[in-house]
Amino acid sequence: MADEKESKKEAKKDAKKEAKPKGGAAPAGGGKPKAEKKAKGKGKDSGPGAGAAVGEAEAPARVPRLKEHYEKSVLPELMKRFSYGNPMQAPRLKKIVVNMGVGEALTNVKLLDAAAAEMAQITGQRPAIRKAKKSIANFKLRAGQPVGCMVTLRGARMYEFYDRLVNVALPRIRDFRGVPMRSFDGQGNYTLGVTEQIIFPEINYDRVEKIRGMDITFVTSARNDEEGQELLRLMNMPFRQR
Repeated sequence: MADEKESKKEAKKDAKKEAKPKGGAAPAGGGKPKAEKKAKGKGKDSGPGAGAAVGEAEAPARVPRLKEHYEKSVLPELMKRFSYGNPMQAPRLKKIVVNMGVGEALTNVKLLDAAAAEMAQITGQRPAIRKAKKSIANFKLRAGQPVGCMVTLRGARMYEFYDRLVNVALPRIRDFRGVPMRSFDGQGNYTLGVTEQIIFPEINYDRVEKIRGMDITFVTSARNDEEGQELLRLMNMPFRQR
Protein backbone atom coordinates (compact mmCIF):
# COMPACT_ATOMS: atom_id res chain seq x y z
CA MET A 1 0.00 0.00 0.00
CA ALA A 2 2.78 2.42 0.85
CA ASP A 3 4.44 1.75 -2.49
CA GLU A 4 1.22 2.54 -4.36
CA LYS A 5 0.78 5.90 -2.52
CA GLU A 6 4.35 6.97 -3.30
CA SER A 7 3.96 6.06 -6.96
CA LYS A 8 0.74 8.15 -7.16
CA LYS A 9 2.46 11.18 -5.60
CA GLU A 10 5.34 10.98 -8.08
CA ALA A 11 2.87 10.74 -11.00
CA LYS A 12 1.06 13.92 -9.79
CA LYS A 13 4.37 15.82 -9.51
CA ASP A 14 5.34 14.86 -13.07
CA ALA A 15 1.94 15.98 -14.37
CA LYS A 16 2.30 19.42 -12.67
CA LYS A 17 5.79 19.93 -14.14
CA GLU A 18 4.52 19.26 -17.68
CA ALA A 19 1.58 21.67 -17.22
CA LYS A 20 3.85 24.61 -16.20
CA PRO A 21 5.19 26.76 -19.18
CA LYS A 22 8.92 26.67 -19.77
CA GLY A 23 11.21 29.72 -19.50
CA GLY A 24 9.63 32.91 -20.93
CA ALA A 25 6.67 31.22 -22.66
CA ALA A 26 3.54 33.32 -22.89
CA PRO A 27 0.69 32.42 -20.58
CA ALA A 28 -2.37 30.66 -21.90
CA GLY A 29 -5.11 32.76 -23.45
CA GLY A 30 -2.77 34.99 -25.57
CA GLY A 31 -2.52 37.70 -22.89
CA LYS A 32 0.53 39.93 -22.56
CA PRO A 33 2.77 39.74 -19.53
CA LYS A 34 2.18 42.33 -16.86
CA ALA A 35 5.69 43.77 -17.29
CA GLU A 36 4.99 44.52 -20.95
CA LYS A 37 1.68 46.19 -20.13
CA LYS A 38 3.32 48.43 -17.54
CA ALA A 39 6.15 49.38 -19.91
CA LYS A 40 3.65 50.26 -22.60
CA GLY A 41 1.69 52.45 -20.24
CA LYS A 42 4.74 54.43 -19.10
CA GLY A 43 5.54 57.67 -20.95
CA LYS A 44 2.12 57.83 -22.60
CA ASP A 45 0.57 61.20 -22.00
CA SER A 46 -3.01 61.44 -23.17
CA GLY A 47 -3.62 64.87 -21.66
CA PRO A 48 -4.45 67.97 -23.71
CA GLY A 49 -0.89 69.35 -23.33
CA ALA A 50 0.82 66.24 -24.71
CA GLY A 51 3.64 66.99 -27.18
CA ALA A 52 4.37 65.34 -30.52
CA ALA A 53 5.48 61.73 -30.38
CA VAL A 54 9.02 60.78 -31.23
CA GLY A 55 9.41 60.45 -35.01
CA GLU A 56 6.25 62.39 -35.78
CA ALA A 57 6.58 64.99 -38.56
CA GLU A 58 6.70 68.61 -37.44
CA ALA A 59 4.54 71.35 -38.87
CA PRO A 60 6.04 72.86 -42.07
CA ALA A 61 7.77 76.22 -41.81
CA ARG A 62 6.16 79.34 -43.22
CA VAL A 63 6.62 79.68 -46.97
CA PRO A 64 8.16 83.06 -47.96
CA ARG A 65 5.57 85.34 -49.51
CA LEU A 66 7.82 86.09 -52.49
CA LYS A 67 8.02 82.38 -53.29
CA GLU A 68 4.23 82.16 -53.21
CA HIS A 69 4.10 85.22 -55.48
CA TYR A 70 6.41 83.48 -57.95
CA GLU A 71 4.38 80.27 -58.03
CA LYS A 72 0.97 81.94 -58.27
CA SER A 73 1.63 85.01 -60.43
CA VAL A 74 5.13 85.09 -61.95
CA LEU A 75 5.30 81.51 -63.26
CA PRO A 76 2.00 81.65 -65.24
CA GLU A 77 2.96 85.04 -66.69
CA LEU A 78 6.38 83.77 -67.81
CA MET A 79 4.85 80.70 -69.47
CA LYS A 80 2.40 82.92 -71.31
CA ARG A 81 5.05 85.49 -72.28
CA PHE A 82 7.63 83.04 -73.68
CA SER A 83 5.26 80.16 -74.64
CA TYR A 84 6.89 77.49 -72.50
CA GLY A 85 5.48 73.98 -72.77
CA ASN A 86 6.74 72.89 -69.35
CA PRO A 87 6.82 74.90 -66.11
CA MET A 88 10.39 73.70 -65.50
CA GLN A 89 11.52 75.69 -68.54
CA ALA A 90 10.55 78.97 -66.89
CA PRO A 91 13.47 80.93 -65.36
CA ARG A 92 13.74 81.20 -61.60
CA LEU A 93 16.10 82.49 -58.94
CA LYS A 94 18.82 79.99 -58.09
CA LYS A 95 20.89 81.94 -55.55
CA ILE A 96 21.92 85.42 -54.41
CA VAL A 97 25.59 86.18 -53.75
CA VAL A 98 26.47 89.17 -51.55
CA ASN A 99 30.10 90.27 -51.67
CA MET A 100 31.78 92.99 -49.60
CA GLY A 101 35.40 94.04 -50.10
CA VAL A 102 37.36 95.42 -47.14
CA GLY A 103 40.69 96.77 -48.36
CA GLU A 104 41.44 98.39 -45.00
CA ALA A 105 41.78 94.92 -43.48
CA LEU A 106 45.40 94.88 -44.63
CA THR A 107 46.27 97.32 -41.85
CA ASN A 108 43.47 96.65 -39.36
CA VAL A 109 41.92 93.16 -39.19
CA LYS A 110 39.20 94.36 -36.78
CA LEU A 111 37.54 96.23 -39.64
CA LEU A 112 36.99 92.92 -41.41
CA ASP A 113 35.37 91.45 -38.31
CA ALA A 114 33.00 94.42 -38.11
CA ALA A 115 32.12 94.08 -41.81
CA ALA A 116 31.43 90.36 -41.39
CA ALA A 117 29.19 91.04 -38.38
CA GLU A 118 27.20 93.63 -40.34
CA MET A 119 26.78 91.27 -43.29
CA ALA A 120 25.55 88.56 -40.93
CA GLN A 121 22.90 90.95 -39.59
CA ILE A 122 21.81 91.90 -43.10
CA THR A 123 21.59 88.42 -44.61
CA GLY A 124 20.88 86.26 -41.56
CA GLN A 125 23.79 83.96 -42.45
CA ARG A 126 27.39 83.84 -41.32
CA PRO A 127 29.68 85.11 -44.13
CA ALA A 128 32.78 83.41 -45.44
CA ILE A 129 36.09 85.29 -45.29
CA ARG A 130 37.71 85.73 -48.70
CA LYS A 131 41.49 85.83 -49.08
CA ALA A 132 43.72 87.27 -51.79
CA LYS A 133 44.78 84.79 -54.48
CA LYS A 134 47.77 86.77 -55.78
CA SER A 135 50.38 89.08 -54.34
CA ILE A 136 50.40 92.70 -55.58
CA ALA A 137 53.39 94.73 -54.47
CA ASN A 138 51.90 98.12 -55.39
CA PHE A 139 49.02 97.56 -52.97
CA LYS A 140 51.21 95.87 -50.33
CA LEU A 141 49.06 92.78 -50.75
CA ARG A 142 50.24 89.24 -50.18
CA ALA A 143 48.55 86.03 -51.23
CA GLY A 144 46.46 84.55 -48.42
CA GLN A 145 45.63 87.82 -46.66
CA PRO A 146 41.90 88.36 -45.87
CA VAL A 147 40.45 91.13 -48.04
CA GLY A 148 36.68 90.69 -47.86
CA CYS A 149 33.66 88.52 -47.04
CA MET A 150 30.79 86.98 -48.95
CA VAL A 151 27.52 85.12 -48.45
CA THR A 152 25.63 82.78 -50.79
CA LEU A 153 21.89 82.65 -50.08
CA ARG A 154 19.56 79.90 -51.28
CA GLY A 155 16.06 78.71 -50.54
CA ALA A 156 13.91 80.56 -47.99
CA ARG A 157 16.72 82.95 -46.90
CA MET A 158 17.21 83.98 -50.51
CA TYR A 159 13.55 84.92 -50.95
CA GLU A 160 13.44 86.71 -47.59
CA PHE A 161 16.54 88.76 -48.42
CA TYR A 162 15.19 89.65 -51.88
CA ASP A 163 11.89 90.73 -50.33
CA ARG A 164 13.58 93.02 -47.79
CA LEU A 165 15.97 94.42 -50.39
CA VAL A 166 13.27 95.33 -52.92
CA ASN A 167 10.53 96.53 -50.58
CA VAL A 168 12.48 98.08 -47.69
CA ALA A 169 16.18 98.74 -48.39
CA LEU A 170 16.24 100.16 -51.95
CA PRO A 171 13.42 102.71 -51.37
CA ARG A 172 15.47 104.15 -48.47
CA ILE A 173 18.20 105.32 -50.86
CA ARG A 174 18.22 109.11 -51.23
CA ASP A 175 16.76 110.28 -54.56
CA PHE A 176 16.14 106.70 -55.62
CA ARG A 177 14.81 106.43 -59.18
CA GLY A 178 15.31 102.73 -59.81
CA VAL A 179 18.16 100.33 -60.50
CA PRO A 180 19.94 100.30 -63.89
CA MET A 181 18.96 97.75 -66.53
CA ARG A 182 22.42 97.42 -68.12
CA SER A 183 23.99 95.22 -65.43
CA PHE A 184 23.11 91.84 -66.96
CA ASP A 185 25.96 89.54 -67.96
CA GLY A 186 24.43 88.06 -71.14
CA GLN A 187 23.26 84.86 -69.44
CA GLY A 188 20.35 86.21 -67.41
CA ASN A 189 22.30 87.05 -64.23
CA TYR A 190 22.05 90.53 -62.75
CA THR A 191 24.54 92.38 -60.50
CA LEU A 192 23.58 95.37 -58.37
CA GLY A 193 25.99 97.65 -56.53
CA VAL A 194 25.01 99.21 -53.19
CA THR A 195 27.17 102.06 -51.89
CA GLU A 196 25.96 102.11 -48.27
CA GLN A 197 25.11 99.26 -45.95
CA ILE A 198 23.01 101.54 -43.74
CA ILE A 199 20.04 101.29 -46.13
CA PHE A 200 19.19 97.99 -44.47
CA PRO A 201 17.05 98.44 -41.35
CA GLU A 202 18.99 95.73 -39.48
CA ILE A 203 22.04 98.02 -39.22
CA ASN A 204 22.21 100.37 -36.25
CA TYR A 205 23.52 103.65 -37.65
CA ASP A 206 25.03 104.75 -34.30
CA ARG A 207 27.32 101.69 -34.17
CA VAL A 208 28.60 101.89 -37.75
CA GLU A 209 32.34 102.61 -37.84
CA LYS A 210 32.61 103.16 -41.58
CA ILE A 211 30.30 103.29 -44.59
CA ARG A 212 30.88 100.28 -46.84
CA GLY A 213 29.40 99.16 -50.12
CA MET A 214 28.60 95.70 -51.45
CA ASP A 215 27.85 93.86 -54.67
CA ILE A 216 24.68 91.76 -54.94
CA THR A 217 24.46 89.20 -57.75
CA PHE A 218 21.16 87.52 -58.66
CA VAL A 219 21.88 84.18 -60.33
CA THR A 220 18.94 82.90 -62.39
CA SER A 221 18.26 79.91 -64.64
CA ALA A 222 17.36 82.18 -67.56
CA ARG A 223 18.93 81.46 -70.96
CA ASN A 224 19.37 85.12 -71.94
CA ASP A 225 19.08 88.65 -70.57
CA GLU A 226 15.52 89.11 -71.82
CA GLU A 227 14.21 86.20 -69.76
CA GLY A 228 16.23 87.26 -66.71
CA GLN A 229 15.01 90.84 -66.94
CA GLU A 230 11.38 89.75 -67.25
CA LEU A 231 11.76 87.43 -64.26
CA LEU A 232 13.17 90.16 -62.00
CA ARG A 233 10.64 92.71 -63.26
CA LEU A 234 7.72 90.41 -62.38
CA MET A 235 9.34 89.85 -58.96
CA ASN A 236 9.07 93.61 -58.26
CA MET A 237 12.65 94.63 -59.04
CA PRO A 238 12.40 98.46 -59.40
CA PHE A 239 14.14 98.96 -62.74
CA ARG A 240 14.80 102.52 -63.85
CA GLN A 241 12.35 103.77 -66.46
CA ARG A 242 14.00 105.16 -69.57
